[in-house]
Amino acid sequence: MGTHYQGHAAEVRALDALIKLVRCAASLQGRLEIGIREEGFTQSQFGVLEALLHLGPLEPCELGPKVLTSRPNMVLLVDQLEERGLVRRVPVPGDRRRVRVELTAAGRRAIGKAFQRHVPRVVKEFSALSAAEQDQLGRLCKRLGRQETEPQSRTG
Repeated sequence: MGTHYQGHAAEVRALDALIKLVRCAASLQGRLEIGIREEGFTQSQFGVLEALLHLGPLEPCELGPKVLTSRPNMVLLVDQLEERGLVRRVPVPGDRRRVRVELTAAGRRAIGKAFQRHVPRVVKEFSALSAAEQDQLGRLCKRLGRQETEPQSRTG
């Protein structure tokens, strides 16, 4: 279902595209989240562990933007994962105020297994699109996400 807005063609087209993009992302995320929850993680926890698995130890201020979460939420996520023995905070040499978050051996095993089961689910979801369509979708999302719009001029 698209917009019910009765504006100019460009406005209706853009609003329709936005609605479809947001609904698609929410639907896909919801389906994939089922598997993540079966692994014993929230989507955010899984994102933190996956980022650490593939990027290595990171400071919370670096980790937050990678998993699209706020600084206060990152502290909570790291606390939760630390309580479960999956991550640890390691002081940054020479600066007592800073820490890096890194996977423990148990965390590496847990996210390694969970990620191996997650990838086929992602592949299955994207099998609705051809390889070329997946590549095109990636390029379009990247271009749209990086677009910088000029400030609207104010009249009046």
